[in-house]
Amino acid sequence: MITGQGVRMRMRGRIGLLGAGAGLAMGVPAALWAWDRAAGDSGPVTVPADLRHRDPRATPAARRVYALLAGLENDARRGRPSRTLIGQHVELHNERYNAAYGDYRGLKQPGYYYRKVRDITGRLPGFVELDLGPGYGHEGWAVGEARSYSRAWPSCRPFWGYAEDAVDLAMGVWAGLPRAADGSYRPSGRHVDCPSGTETVLPSNGGAPAGMVGFSFHQPYPGSTVKGFAQTLHRNSPGAKDPGWFGRVVTEGTVEHAALLHDLGYLADHLGYLAGHGVPVLLRPYHEMNTRPGHGFWWGGQHPEAYHRLWRLTHDFLVHRRGLHNLVFVWAPNSWDGSYGTPPGPYYPGGAYVDVVGVDDYSGSPARPYGTGAWTEVWYRGLERFARPRIVAESFHVPLNADQPRTLSRTPWVLWTVWGQALTYDNVSEPRHRNTPADVKRTYASPLVITAEEWRSLPHDPLG
Repeated sequence: MITGQGVRMRMRGRIGLLGAGAGLAMGVPAALWAWDRAAGDSGPVTVPADLRHRDPRATPAARRVYALLAGLENDARRGRPSRTLIGQHVELHNERYNAAYGDYRGLKQPGYYYRKVRDITGRLPGFVELDLGPGYGHEGWAVGEARSYSRAWPSCRPFWGYAEDAVDLAMGVWAGLPRAADGSYRPSGRHVDCPSGTETVLPSNGGAPAGMVGFSFHQPYPGSTVKGFAQTLHRNSPGAKDPGWFGRVVTEGTVEHAALLHDLGYLADHLGYLAGHGVPVLLRPYHEMNTRPGHGFWWGGQHPEAYHRLWRLTHDFLVHRRGLHNLVFVWAPNSWDGSYGTPPGPYYPGGAYVDVVGVDDYSGSPARPYGTGAWTEVWYRGLERFARPRIVAESFHVPLNADQPRTLSRTPWVLWTVWGQALTYDNVSEPRHRNTPADVKRTYASPLVITAEEWRSLPHDPLG
């Protein structure tokens, strides 16, 4: 029996080697990190250990991040002790502008739910995912303050300052807040929101590397005048009335395709700034694609082949056309319980375009799991065949709670991200469909979980 301390020491050794430059980035054979049936091993199928299997020009930092996830996954597949990065999604547009959002009424400083984890547990998440879309119900892509990476877009526009906050917070999670000025914000972590004139304060995280970062892109439908969550939904898109619309979006030379590239340009400009500063990003576009036709987002419920075209052209635009090699691509269907989400296999874009697979888990709850196995096990087993690191990309719940204290020992996901306000806010009718402070503390204190504090102690230079 290996104790929690033994597990912790094992993972520190793995990440320390990667971070010190002695891992895959320096040419250590992949056999040290994964086994391959082709090499004569009869064990379970393992995942690729080097991000260059998809992007030969992947940055060293992106390769280290991916190698960590692949190492965790391969340990789990071979029955070895493994651990889970604990993550928190942050909806900056809601924190900044929606007084009704979250566990108290009032506007919040950016990163409220990032900081809230520390308020409860004394620790910070080891991963933070941010939304760049969808906007907040105003016309056109814009920014609050024109910066080097965003001068192509209208600036000093109300409700758009969160776009800079997203970039700033991503920089700060990866490299530490507050930190030396690099053009994105003052060393104090403060800046003045241009449209409102109010001061925005980013949360401090100790001034040292604090974990990995990701972006989701809740993209309003291409060509939408207004940018907001309502415009991300299929029922509000042209596709709701025009069956041929989506096909034109993924067809070069059409007006709709040009509108798509315009949107992707907005995403690429912000991601490009992070690439220029050495920050790797787990990018999760076009999630929950396996909804029933007519439901969910405008990209959901489409013919699988058309969806593949959307994913692949997005990948090629960002990687090949815009030269972004700091990305780790995450494909995340909705939980496929037959009511909202359908089996996702036909929608998988292929291993040449996907690095990590996940699930947005909104079917069942710890008190009332879906399926006959352990909580989340049906999704964990269902994703195994894609031979990629497996994550819970979105969940209302922390993984370890009073109803399910053994989740991570039975299903050792490599990453688990709690969705925004769900960390503390009971926004559903079922009493047990919420996280208690004890649940959050139990998760962050577990030896099976990697938090920012452990990430911070690892001997690596996040910008190296």
